[in-house]
Amino acid sequence: MTLTRRAALAAPALLLAVRARAQAGFPNRPVRMIVPYTPGGVSDITARLMAEPLAAIWGQAVPVENRAGADGVIGSEVIARAAPDGHTLGLVSVGHPVNPAYYKLPYDTLRDFSFVTQTTSTPLVLCAGKGFGPGNVAELIAHAKKNPGVTFAGTGGVVRLAPVLFGQQTGTDLAYIPYRGSTQAHPDLMAGRVDIMFDTVPAALPHIQSGAFKALATTGAKRAPQLPDVPTVGETLAGFEASTWGMVIAPAGLPEAVLAKLNADCVAALQRPEVIEKHRVLGAEVVTSSPAQIRAFTESEMKKWGEAARKAGIVPQ
Repeated sequence: MTLTRRAALAAPALLLAVRARAQAGFPNRPVRMIVPYTPGGVSDITARLMAEPLAAIWGQAVPVENRAGADGVIGSEVIARAAPDGHTLGLVSVGHPVNPAYYKLPYDTLRDFSFVTQTTSTPLVLCAGKGFGPGNVAELIAHAKKNPGVTFAGTGGVVRLAPVLFGQQTGTDLAYIPYRGSTQAHPDLMAGRVDIMFDTVPAALPHIQSGAFKALATTGAKRAPQLPDVPTVGETLAGFEASTWGMVIAPAGLPEAVLAKLNADCVAALQRPEVIEKHRVLGAEVVTSSPAQIRAFTESEMKKWGEAARKAGIVPQ
C-alpha cells in the first residue's frame, strides 16, 4: 500500500480522534468571541454581557474581539476559517443573512458556519420628522400613492431593505437616500429633507420622546415595550415584519456534543435576569433558540431579504 493511500485511509480516523479530544476537553483554553462590528452596538454589548457568565460556567476566559469592516464580512470570514473545536465563536446580527444580497462573499453564509442560538430581537420603528403629514401607516400608504417618490433614509442592511419591502408590499414608489449611519440621517429627518426612516428603536427613541420624531409604527411581531401606544406595521399591513436580531455562530463542523454544550451554556448566560434587564433597557428582547431553529430562521431571512433586494434591482458587488 502506498504512503498516499495509507494517509487517505487514516485521515477519517485522525479527524474522529481530534474531534473526540476536542469534545472531551471542551473548553480547555480561552474561548474567543468575535464581534464583526465596532464596539458599542447591540451585538457588541450582548457579547460582553454573555462573556462574564460564560467564563464562570467554563472556568476559562472569554475575550471579546471586535473585527469590524465591510458590514461584518471581515469578522465573519475569521469565524468561518477558525478551527471547528468550539473555542472560536461569533456574535453576528441580521446583517449575516442580509449580506448575500449586497456582497459576493468569501464564505457561504450557511455551509461555512454552525448555528448555536439566537440572542436578541429588536424591532425597527417607522418614524418621520414632526412636520411630515401622515401620522400612521394607512395615511403614509395613501400619501405615497398620491405622491410617488416619498424619500426614505437608509444605512444598509435591513434598515435599507425594510422600506424596500414596505414599498413592494404596498405598491408604493419610495426613493432611497443613502446615509453612512443613522446619526447622520437624523438631522435631515428632523428638518424634513428626507421623509421617513426605518430605524432601530434604541437609536430613534430619544428623538421620539423629545418630539423631534413621530413614530408611525414599529416593525416587530408585537408592539415594542418602549412604545406601547404605537401600533405595529403588521396591524395595518398583514404579515409585515422587519427586525434586527443577533445570534451566536461558530465554524462549520463542530462535534455535536460541543454544539449542544455551547447552546445550553449560551442560553443559560442569556437568560440570567441581569442580562435580560440590561437588554430591555437597550430596547432589545432576549430570544434564545435551538441550533436547528436559528439555522432555519437564518435561511428564511436570507430568502426574504434576498428576494426583496432582487426585486429592487440590487446586485451583489
